[in-house]
Amino acid sequence: MDQSETQPWGRPRPEREPMFNAPWTIVVLCVGLIALYGAQTLFVPDAVVVHYSVSGAALLGGRWQTLVTSLFLHGSWPHVLMNSVAALAFGPPVARLMGLNLRGAAVFFLFYLVCGVVGMLGFALTTPHDAEAAIGASGAISGLLGAASRIIQGRGRIGPMFGRTVIGMAVAWAIVNVALGVSGLTPGAMGMPVAWQAHLAGYLAGVLLVGPFARLAGRTDSVFTQ
Repeated sequence: MDQSETQPWGRPRPEREPMFNAPWTIVVLCVGLIALYGAQTLFVPDAVVVHYSVSGAALLGGRWQTLVTSLFLHGSWPHVLMNSVAALAFGPPVARLMGLNLRGAAVFFLFYLVCGVVGMLGFALTTPHDAEAAIGASGAISGLLGAASRIIQGRGRIGPMFGRTVIGMAVAWAIVNVALGVSGLTPGAMGMPVAWQAHLAGYLAGVLLVGPFARLAGRTDSVFTQ
């Protein structure tokens, strides 16, 4: 079998790619996001949602747990569905990179969580005395996009941090988010302000942390490029 018939880490390529072949970890993530929002709409009062949302004022008040709890809350069905579609689009290369065994899945979800926390921290730090709160998984999913940019750069492996694709995608993502933040014209946002700071901080976390997390998943020898 020649090199063109193998994937970058040495596994044979399937003769045909199925139309829908999202890794099981991504399916679990998307279904989980939608199910959690369904439970939120049925069982969680609005006051509780506000209490567990992240803001600069919440962190100043010692509610650091909101950096995590806010990731599992959403503002509307369009909000959660858009995030789920984005996870389905950007997450598969990252999930496959980490591996689809239990260790790889655990590292993938930890990576997702860390990117989300960094994203929400970025939002809170830029609005330190503001009571305006943020909820949603967008920062975490932006981290998946940042990680995917390096995988695209490396053609299935982790490419250099300052590669053309990584920089180009970062600039495009920054322009899109600043434009949406200024205009407020975000599809599916239902008029809610866009936490663009969380998107950019999460993206940066994904670019920077995909390498260390791949090592944690035991993928060091098989996926890295110089």
